Amino acid sequence: MQKLSILVVEDGQSQREMLRDFLRSEGHTVAEAENGEAGIKGVMSGHFDLILLDYKMPGMDGLQVLKEVKRINPEIDVVIITAYGTIETAVEAIKVGAIDYITKPVELDELLLLVERVAERRKLIRENELLKEELGKKGVTADRIIYKSPRMTELINMASRVAASRASVLIQGESGTGKELLARLIHQLSTRGQKPIIVVNCGALHENLLESELFGHEKGAFTGATARRIGRFEEADGGTLFLDEIGELSPTIQVKLLRFLQEREFQRLGSNINIHVDVRIISATNRDLDIQVKEGNFREDLFYRLKVVTMALPPLRERKEDLPALLDHFVEKFSRENGKNIQGLSSEARDLLLKYNYPGNVRELINIMERAVVIARDQYITSDDLPFKSTSLSESIGKTLSGSLRESVEELEKHLLMEAMEKAGDNQTKAAEILNMSERMLRYKLKKYSLKH
Repeated sequence: MQKLSILVVEDGQSQREMLRDFLRSEGHTVAEAENGEAGIKGVMSGHFDLILLDYKMPGMDGLQVLKEVKRINPEIDVVIITAYGTIETAVEAIKVGAIDYITKPVELDELLLLVERVAERRKLIRENELLKEELGKKGVTADRIIYKSPRMTELINMASRVAASRASVLIQGESGTGKELLARLIHQLSTRGQKPIIVVNCGALHENLLESELFGHEKGAFTGATARRIGRFEEADGGTLFLDEIGELSPTIQVKLLRFLQEREFQRLGSNINIHVDVRIISATNRDLDIQVKEGNFREDLFYRLKVVTMALPPLRERKEDLPALLDHFVEKFSRENGKNIQGLSSEARDLLLKYNYPGNVRELINIMERAVVIARDQYITSDDLPFKSTSLSESIGKTLSGSLRESVEELEKHLLMEAMEKAGDNQTKAAEILNMSERMLRYKLKKYSLKH
């Protein structure tokens, strides 16, 4: 865990010293302030990642201190410490800019979990900032990468780290999640970014055609081969070859691909001359290759060569924090492309789109939004412009549930959590009341499913 610089603002000496000693024992740098005025002086004279701020103090109360801290440095994270009877004031503080609150008496395990979450959040934000700077330098347009959720942020950050290597990457995910887009990002961020990325859909061609497509052929190699043909491996020399639907490869082509990964060479069809090329392989599949290996349909040695690094793209229904930004992006994009002046979505249309579970993932979302922009009669897209009128719990969940009973229950639980947070306006206290569970349990569930918290 990243170590933080923390300021504890608490008028109770024993409480302050207890928090100080505990956090120092966890490796953090900790300073103290006995009241709000001292806390503000500390912020002005030092650097802090996190402030643990008691709400009820003599002189300036926590809310006043919070407002001043945010004026001085809005990037400092502030957690309010409050008594059980004043949770409403903590909620008010969150509206002003606190990221969370914790109740007295402070449970150290809960505090540690909260601090770890702040540390991880700050780490991801920083990595994300550096990544976007790098994307800009490499000419990767921001409008191709729309995400805000922690899962996608972590995945994109991982892509930047993987890009620097020459390791083979296997991208797993349902159809329509954006596997090719992620492959292109890895390529653009790599030292191969100025060289070509060649895309081959392994499921779109017959075995014989695919073999020629990948490796090329000599004149006369087979009936109809009237001239030499350069294959995709040679075209990608110095760059990246993206093999989509890798699970569709025949046993013959699996052998040839394995040989290339081992020896970095291949032969054109109809030739016995070895050709060496410098090509990085990124592959993708919506199939479970582990099962295909067990069933004997995919070579185990090839599988391990392809998945030096494995990246799993979550379906859109599991990263709904990204939906608001995606909706706004596609409204603007398709309005521009179709010469229309669409200003946005009606509240009912936005609500339907946020609740829908998108079995076709981002590809389906794109289709829905383009259609809506095209047929919209007014400046705002309404529910009449959408291909569905309502999304009941049973309809929405029913489209995505599969597998074991446990998986189905987890899907239902995630849906209920997201629905409660939406109804509560992201207020955890209200969401917990809606779900009839404790706030601690709600926080645990949100963290478990990587939902907004």
